[in-house]
Amino acid sequence: MSALKTRLRAQLLRIHIWLGWLVGVPLILWTLSGLVMVIKPIDEVRGSDLRSEPVAIPATLAAVPPQLNGRPVQKLELAMRGARPVWLVRYSGDDSRAADATTGALLPPVTAAEARVIADGALKAPGKLLSVRRFAADANPIELRRDRPAWRIVYDGGLHAYVDADTGELLALRTGYWRGYDFFWGLHIMDLQTREDTHHPLLIGFTAVSLVTVVLGFVMLFVRQRRRRKQSPSRSREGLGEGMS
Repeated sequence: MSALKTRLRAQLLRIHIWLGWLVGVPLILWTLSGLVMVIKPIDEVRGSDLRSEPVAIPATLAAVPPQLNGRPVQKLELAMRGARPVWLVRYSGDDSRAADATTGALLPPVTAAEARVIADGALKAPGKLLSVRRFAADANPIELRRDRPAWRIVYDGGLHAYVDADTGELLALRTGYWRGYDFFWGLHIMDLQTREDTHHPLLIGFTAVSLVTVVLGFVMLFVRQRRRRKQSPSRSREGLGEGMS
């Protein structure tokens, strides 16, 4: 029986070692990426501290309903585009437009110059402008994470501001740290392509194997402690006998 237990412990040890090699790299990446993601507050990562205070909608505004042209609408919102009150019209589907809140007239798509003005106005301290580029809804950089036509305004220091090309909304601010954070987030969930899928088979499989490895390690530690406690009395008796002789 003792020989069987010894062989079983040896087999469990070999399994634990091989599992440790298998999940060692993912565990290191999970720990490293987790550390990167908690170094800074999430609001700072998102650039919320870089935004200026939003302009309040005038209390005296007599908003004129937007011209919907007979299209079904899911949602209407009042907002400020700089100093201009506008309606944000959310049509059925993914289409959105802006309308002048004082006349109800639909506004044309945002130009590059307008996008820059909107981005500058949304920042406490706009940096030096490096470039302005428009992206189609299906060709946006991965960092935007929105299927909307957008202008990307690039400032020195690595700050990117994204302005909706149809509505003029500030969709996102992306700092250099955010991009690093996003890369490590992709490592954390093992999805560097879209960085959004948190339940794919690879992640679930490695997580399950890691759990088995940790549990097996605790079992082996418990068994070893029991062996030591059982061996301690016999060793004490042997030492006592030698002392009496």
